[in-house]
Amino acid sequence: MIKVTYYGQSCVEFDFHGTKVLLDPFISSNGLAKDIDVDSIRPDFIFLSHCHGDHVADLTRIQKDSDATVAAIVETADWARTQGIPENKLLEFNFGGTLELPFGKVKMVYALHTNSTPEGLYAGVAAGFVFFVGGRKFYFAGDTALTMEMKLLGDLDLDWAFLPIGGHYTMDVDDAIKAAQFINCKKICGIHYNTFAPISIDMDDAKGKFATANLDLFLPKIGESLTL
Repeated sequence: MIKVTYYGQSCVEFDFHGTKVLLDPFISSNGLAKDIDVDSIRPDFIFLSHCHGDHVADLTRIQKDSDATVAAIVETADWARTQGIPENKLLEFNFGGTLELPFGKVKMVYALHTNSTPEGLYAGVAAGFVFFVGGRKFYFAGDTALTMEMKLLGDLDLDWAFLPIGGHYTMDVDDAIKAAQFINCKKICGIHYNTFAPISIDMDDAKGKFATANLDLFLPKIGESLTL
């Protein structure tokens, strides 16, 4: 069974047949996620789309507790080293690269977004990931604007896509609908919305717009799990 749990902002945890893969751990600093017990989250892998604070705030805490392996684009991996992530627990790769892991394959794909450390230092660029697990495919876009490069994913026959919908710093709802059409995926889970004022959305309006476009938008509650 494959399922995903939403922890708020862009933090999701996939359970790929028993292997847990956490993305962009930002929980304890998110007021909307105050009921989540961060110390109970024990992933096998942690993927970082970039190292803005609202994506990495709980990285070291969760990695230390779980001994998870951390995977990221080169510059973000460099920053993770400075945070004490052991070298033997780091996987750095880059656009077009594919990791062969026990649960399947993960390919790094383009994202249009800036990337800096919580300390304000330049850290390269952001990225997205496509997970290939037992014949199924899941796209985690991370923080990104709408890009023509998304059309390169259109022939993958994606099962699910996790797209930012909050606007202001990333795509908004309307651009996420275009993105879903570019990547040819009908099942969309929204991320990066409602955490703070600039990215607040009308959830009913968003669902209505997706439905009009013949797309399914899923907006799970924080802590809720979906079977994929």
